[in-house]
Amino acid sequence: MRILFVEDDARTADYVNQGFAQAGHVADVIRDGRDALVHGMNERFDVMVIDRMLPGLDGLSLVKALRASGNTTPVLFLTAVGGVDDRVDGLEAGGDDYLVKPFAFSELMARLNALARRPPARTEKIKLQVADLEIDLLRHSCRRGSVVIDLLPREFALLNYLMQNESRVLTRTMMLAQVWDFHFDPQTSVVETHISRLRSKIDKPFDRPLIHTIRNTGYSLHA
Repeated sequence: MRILFVEDDARTADYVNQGFAQAGHVADVIRDGRDALVHGMNERFDVMVIDRMLPGLDGLSLVKALRASGNTTPVLFLTAVGGVDDRVDGLEAGGDDYLVKPFAFSELMARLNALARRPPARTEKIKLQVADLEIDLLRHSCRRGSVVIDLLPREFALLNYLMQNESRVLTRTMMLAQVWDFHFDPQTSVVETHISRLRSKIDKPFDRPLIHTIRNTGYSLHA
């Protein structure tokens, strides 16, 4: 079992990671919430174990961002924050289980094994399609109709985010966070520039535009 383990306390991280290794599992140990978000969105794991109190990005925000990106990997919160309201907040944020510190490692493994046995909530898509526009997430390829479209990595990531959220209105702030991992306003036109580039490649050469500007709000991709 491959595990993403997000824990900033060195002693807890070392203890649990040693237990994972002895049980025959491989864990990627991350200490910072923002680093964990990037890792979780770009790598595949069987389960994730996430603390709530993290530097960079707290555990609740981390899981919410993962779920918003379409990540359905089971998540267990492992934290000292154990009130009823805290557990409810964790589950409503997208967590699948909640274990309060101090804990027995045997119980942690039993809960993770149970999560790993659950069938996935949905099959992860390899290809996304809106109208005649299609992207292949494995090959990082894009085509519209019979025309192959060459996209730069950030253009592909932005188009992927738009297509994952077909017909939803996405704000500039949402795109900065999900595509560029900016959780602040960099005071640049990076979003507008990349939207313009995408339009020049997937809209302008064709009869029907797919990227729509929602005035004073953001952008939406739909037929």
